[in-house]
Amino acid sequence: MREARTPQEGCGPFREGSRRRTARGAARALLRLVVISFVTSVSTLAHAQGIDANGATLPNSKKNKSSFGAANAPSAIFGKVNTNIDRAQPMRLQGDQLIYDKSGDRVISRGNVEIFYNNYILTADEVVYDQSGGTLTAVGNVTLKEPQGNIVHADRYTLTDDFRDGFVSALSIVSADKSHISADRATRREGNITEFENGKFTPCQSDGNTPPLWCISAARIIHDQEAATLTYQDAYFQIYGQPILYLPYFQSPDPSVKRKSGFLTPDYGHSSTLGYITGIPYFWNLAPNYDITLDPLYMSEQGLFMKAEWRHRLANGEYTVKLAGIDQDANNLPGGANALGNAKLDGFRGSVETHGLFSLSSWWKFGWDAIVESDDQFRRFYKLDSVLVTDRVNQVYLTGQSDRNYFNATLYQFGGLLTNDTPETESYTHPIVNYNYVFADPVLGGELKWNTNALSFTRTDGTVVDPTTGRQQDQNINRIITELNWRRRFTDTIGISYTPFADIRGDVYQYDNVVDPTSITLQPGPNGPEVNPDTTRIIGSETVTRGVVDGGVLVSYPWVANRAEGTHIIEPIGQIIAHQESLPQRRLPNEDAQSLVFDDTNLFATTKFSGYDRIETGTRVNAGLQYTFQSNDGGYARFLAGQSYQLTGDNAYLLPGRTGEGNFVFNPLNGLETQKSDYVLGAYFAPIADFRIISQSRFNESTLALKREDLAAVAKYGPLSVQAGYSYDADALFTDPENPDVIAVSTPLEEVLAAATLQLTNRWSIGGSSRYDLQTGSFRYDSVSLKYADECFVLTASYIQSNYSDLSIEPDQTVMLRFEFKHLGDFAATTGNLDFNMGGDQRTN
Repeated sequence: MREARTPQEGCGPFREGSRRRTARGAARALLRLVVISFVTSVSTLAHAQGIDANGATLPNSKKNKSSFGAANAPSAIFGKVNTNIDRAQPMRLQGDQLIYDKSGDRVISRGNVEIFYNNYILTADEVVYDQSGGTLTAVGNVTLKEPQGNIVHADRYTLTDDFRDGFVSALSIVSADKSHISADRATRREGNITEFENGKFTPCQSDGNTPPLWCISAARIIHDQEAATLTYQDAYFQIYGQPILYLPYFQSPDPSVKRKSGFLTPDYGHSSTLGYITGIPYFWNLAPNYDITLDPLYMSEQGLFMKAEWRHRLANGEYTVKLAGIDQDANNLPGGANALGNAKLDGFRGSVETHGLFSLSSWWKFGWDAIVESDDQFRRFYKLDSVLVTDRVNQVYLTGQSDRNYFNATLYQFGGLLTNDTPETESYTHPIVNYNYVFADPVLGGELKWNTNALSFTRTDGTVVDPTTGRQQDQNINRIITELNWRRRFTDTIGISYTPFADIRGDVYQYDNVVDPTSITLQPGPNGPEVNPDTTRIIGSETVTRGVVDGGVLVSYPWVANRAEGTHIIEPIGQIIAHQESLPQRRLPNEDAQSLVFDDTNLFATTKFSGYDRIETGTRVNAGLQYTFQSNDGGYARFLAGQSYQLTGDNAYLLPGRTGEGNFVFNPLNGLETQKSDYVLGAYFAPIADFRIISQSRFNESTLALKREDLAAVAKYGPLSVQAGYSYDADALFTDPENPDVIAVSTPLEEVLAAATLQLTNRWSIGGSSRYDLQTGSFRYDSVSLKYADECFVLTASYIQSNYSDLSIEPDQTVMLRFEFKHLGDFAATTGNLDFNMGGDQRTN
């Protein structure tokens, strides 16, 4: 039975080595000798001149010829073997004394010896070249600096004359990234293998008085330079010099390795719905440009969960594919197999996630972002996505852009993830095409743009049923829109700025099996209001064309005052836009203009709808007042307040109609539904670079009551960084069961989001985030993360709490712990406050 090795007394501080430079006074004869070797078939020490111990001048001799200058310089300790040795370069040597020992057939250089060869620098107290033995020995304070950045310290360094094999006593090596190896003795063989006896390895730094944070001490450390591995035999893993784990055999990449196959740092955690979580990923470096990571996770409440990621980088781009899956036992889900919706989740559950981006030329790029999953709850339940994700959007796109042209074609797939969404509630675009062109030459003194949009769209939601077959029918929408936009800006002699504009547009729509939004009414039902099928009108197939012409002018009159503290600008702005008085658009389907948020950013837009399917009509005036302050020290503030007025024609923001599910096509209480709109106010405040506030508000036009508020603030003060957001919407809609067609307003939606990071020390930091519902007085989501990071070790502890519920997804508390050791795997992983994701992205980068 082998007797276990007694561990060393900690790693201890690592000596960096020193150069003793002995001052000998002005009387000392300092000889600096340069030996130049030229390489032919045999490199020759062409000329050497020195002084022996008695002060006699050494004669020139053919015996000075040797292979000393023919040496292959020492290979890098960490990194690939340096085969790019230029044998034509001279070797330069200098020292206080050069002694030629004829009887011993040796050349000895003593005192402050320095050798320069092929960007290698060797310094020592003494260097002895034994011509008969073919060895070179450096003695005393030996330091070897290599081109790769490694620094080798030793008391004695012996090499063969080709610098390939040798041994080192009392060795200390410092790599380019400050990793250390120290050993009592080292032997180099085969020009590739170095064995360290009683060695210690660590990438951590120490102050010289205390051991490094962690190290590995071993009876033998074997460095295979070609394989770029460090193999430890009879080893101990030590923390601050104290052994905590015995490792009879262990292997890791050497410090030069950026990517190496092997196990990554294990993950540990606990979730109230998943149970105890543990796993050890394996990174497989298949080639320099592609790899795969296998990440099996065991969850005590759910079983074995498998993840894998494939990464591939090509000459013109890269793509990734992530797989995840589990053989689900529905009995393990919250509530068991009998809970609502759990039975259909029994069996295999999984997802495929892929992303890609390729540059086809200097102007064109192609890419995709897609996730395909077995069910709507899989990725949120297993924390591959945030539980707050409510929709899935997949896309494939082609984009081209030059100085004046822009083209984009995108295929979309949309799917809902909420309880009332079903697998059939999906829609597809195939594709959406946008083309924009800016004419090079002015037209009537202004800029002319040409925009074209084409859409092909399909939805399957079960709303439309063929009365003859009883089968659900897809809704199909095809459209093409093209428009010309002209703008010109000029300023008169008193400083008033005028921007006249004109737009002309033509639309062609073709659609079938779509719901007429104006025909949808609601009626009381057993589970609440539901769509009245008796009034619902389905448009079987129809083609619609329409032309749109509008024009107007934007006028502003800035007043500027320059003061000692900065520049003040007060700018009244007015705009009048004339559209057609009315358009037959309410019965058309609305797919891209459902988001309608009226604020300062679109106060002066020619139409405030978010897409093409709805158009502003009639004549409208927009007016506002803007104040801007620009301080001389970089501070900035801007405020814009204004209102919109419908003068004539049909107000397109009224009577939105309803979708086939009974929801409004867009928010009917949008602030523009009255002749005089609500007031909007935008405030942008940045007094210093580390503090910014953005506020967008909407106030009732008659009572000035706050109707909507979006507030965001970012601040940094010393080690503290804070982000905060506040959202308020007074017009949250609900339907009265007794009067389904009456628009009612529920309790306002109001919540606060906040995140903060505090750098406690240069190595310790703490961060957290929270989402709080002010109306219910409850936290929706919060997290806390504590992190320690130095040059060789990262420790992250995270706590995440979610109070969100949706079928199998229940309120959950999760704790995750991650260790990251430099050169032992996973050191370059991203560890954000919220980015734990069952271990997150793990690499050996």
